[in-house]
Amino acid sequence: MPRPIQATIHTEALRHNLERVREAAPDARVWAVVKANAYGHGIERVFEGLRGADGFALLDLEEAQRVRALGWRGPILLLEGVFELRDLELCSRLGLWHTVHCDEQIDMLATHKTNVPHRVFLKMNSGMNRLGFTPLRYRAAWTRLNALPQVDEISLITHFSDADGARGVAEQMAVFAAVTQDLPGERSLSNSAAILRHSLPATGAHQPPDAYVASDWVRPGIVIYGSAPDFPENSAASWRLQPGMTLASKIIATQDLATGSSVGYGSNFVAEQPMRIGVVACGYADGYPRACPTGTPILVNGVRTRTLGRVSMDMLAVDLTPVAGAGFGSEVTLWGRAANGVVLGIDEVAQSAGTVGYELMCALAPRVSVLVTD
Repeated sequence: MPRPIQATIHTEALRHNLERVREAAPDARVWAVVKANAYGHGIERVFEGLRGADGFALLDLEEAQRVRALGWRGPILLLEGVFELRDLELCSRLGLWHTVHCDEQIDMLATHKTNVPHRVFLKMNSGMNRLGFTPLRYRAAWTRLNALPQVDEISLITHFSDADGARGVAEQMAVFAAVTQDLPGERSLSNSAAILRHSLPATGAHQPPDAYVASDWVRPGIVIYGSAPDFPENSAASWRLQPGMTLASKIIATQDLATGSSVGYGSNFVAEQPMRIGVVACGYADGYPRACPTGTPILVNGVRTRTLGRVSMDMLAVDLTPVAGAGFGSEVTLWGRAANGVVLGIDEVAQSAGTVGYELMCALAPRVSVLVTD
């Protein structure tokens, strides 16, 4: 029998979160971002829950081939564009749209021989300083692309660095608008945080007018998997998001500790009074963060309690004091939704570990079995 740890992908929760995006940005088309194997959930596993999107956005050709193999005939966008000339052949064959963010990618298009012109998204570096043409060079790049017979339609794209915080998007929006105001083409601006915090129907009147973002295409990533992009200021629950993934296991042993007894490697938890603990079949080899300290929230039989001591490779310990009757075989929810409906947000666990929910999702280990449910 396999170890009793399992991840569950909740298809209906993915549908719900996608609908929340549409409520927040009702006039935009939606790219469901499935890069990094759908943020660790698995492209094939999330497809049914996200097929209501208008398109899929991802990073590389391998992911694009997987989406096409599932029967998707709609738009697919390569967020980083192509990496070498031969990639353009596969873009033509698979009907992929792709980002252009540097001169080298324009050079490749200029030498590409094709009878099917490409749909491209020209990226502006409006302040994040990762990918894209600077505002001073953006229009020249657009002019060069527009002159190529290999290019069909040019859309305009940028990425916000601070949509989840106090700095907001107004400064980058002003830069983008000033450069592109008379350029034709659809715009793709909003990431998860911008959708929730800077779309007029979602946020109401508490934002300044220049902080609202209107996009022809929005690009939700983390929100469709049920995590808040601006945690801890806002939680997933406060944004009415549902967890797309639950990681659950069971208690495989219990121990009764005397005062002064320690738990785990390093003995860095010492009982201050007699107490009962549970040993859970989950460790850092399963993707649970080793950095989680004593006190990290966890659910046993749907009751909130805490971890104790250091997380080891295959096991961790929990405090059973608040959970009457818990013992061997009791349900443990590492994050997500317990059987009784209680939710432990992945963002809370990530915060305890000093990281973000994105990382926990992407770190789910291959040895953990995954179930897909409605």
